[in-house]
Amino acid sequence: MDILLTHCAGMDVHQKEIVVCVLTGNVEDSLFKETRTFSTLTKSLFDLLKWLEEKEVTHIAMESTGIYWKPVYNILEGYFDITLANAQRIKNVPGRKTDVADAEWIAKLLRHGLIEKSFVPSQDLRELRDLTRLRKKWIGNLTAEKNRISKVLECSNIKLGSVISDIFGVSGRKLLNHLVEKGYLDQSDVDSSIHHSLKKKANTISDSLFGTLDKHQIFMIRGSWNHIVYLENSIQELEKRINTVLQSYKEEKEILLSIPGVKDHTAACIIAEIGTDMSQFPSSKHLASWAGVAPGNNESAGKKKGSKSLQGNPHIKATLCEVAWAISRSRKTSMASTFWSLSARRGNKKATKAIAHKVLRIVYTLFINNRSYSDPALNH
Repeated sequence: MDILLTHCAGMDVHQKEIVVCVLTGNVEDSLFKETRTFSTLTKSLFDLLKWLEEKEVTHIAMESTGIYWKPVYNILEGYFDITLANAQRIKNVPGRKTDVADAEWIAKLLRHGLIEKSFVPSQDLRELRDLTRLRKKWIGNLTAEKNRISKVLECSNIKLGSVISDIFGVSGRKLLNHLVEKGYLDQSDVDSSIHHSLKKKANTISDSLFGTLDKHQIFMIRGSWNHIVYLENSIQELEKRINTVLQSYKEEKEILLSIPGVKDHTAACIIAEIGTDMSQFPSSKHLASWAGVAPGNNESAGKKKGSKSLQGNPHIKATLCEVAWAISRSRKTSMASTFWSLSARRGNKKATKAIAHKVLRIVYTLFINNRSYSDPALNH
């Protein structure tokens, strides 16, 4: 095979150490190989940087092993052409596996140009990723605490959730506050807490609250309630930080908001996960495959068989499926019509993934052409 790179290095990255193999030389006869092991401490990473510069290395390849590649990438970024490889696609032949052999194998693949680069966004987008993913995690924790309170109330013979659709709305929160403070509620407490349409259900709400909480149940509810208040305040601060980072991407955000089903937080997630420079992906099909929303491909002997789609990026995949479900609830849009047509034949899950696939390819086209979305059905 042709040698494309004359000074390259392969890295086998672990939590505590890195095995680095440097290959230099123009032809196989004059190939020079040197392997060293470094610690992952920051001081050792700077020693690694100095050693690679002494060897005149220009290109580096390493596996994307969890989060262990990030400290190494942070130190070496800007000094070398770094290729982050999908570990599944550069596996060595089974047998005689060692860290040194893995590093040498990665270096050889890089030397001959056989490693496909993984998409690594810029520093500001990586920070935006951290913020949007943290917000999603905190939203999940918030929902878990609300479900925990609902469970304690149900076990305490308080059927408030059967009468009020959202017990964490304005009226529900006031009722819960009184309940935690006193352990019970009378009719006057109910009348002073409920608002608007719930006043019609005042008697039913009083009946659902008939009962008394003991000290253990009050302790459980108060603990979850304090955590809910803390999470809500933290999420508000986090959203302010996200909006600050998005100030640099106002134009791209407006383009995304023109797509049905896309809201502010969804747009932030899309920008954080795929970026705004679509030159990273050769086509919209490559982007869809990377995200894991493209159909699977399994053909043998001229016959196409059913196949699951690739795992892809789970964060952008979940976001796009949320957008697809929101589109299904919209009216007079072409993608909503497509969703229900597919749903009737293939089911909601396959229809959701199909619309998610379509939305991502639309995003790619809009970013390439720098234009807003225009629905064909509305134009017609």
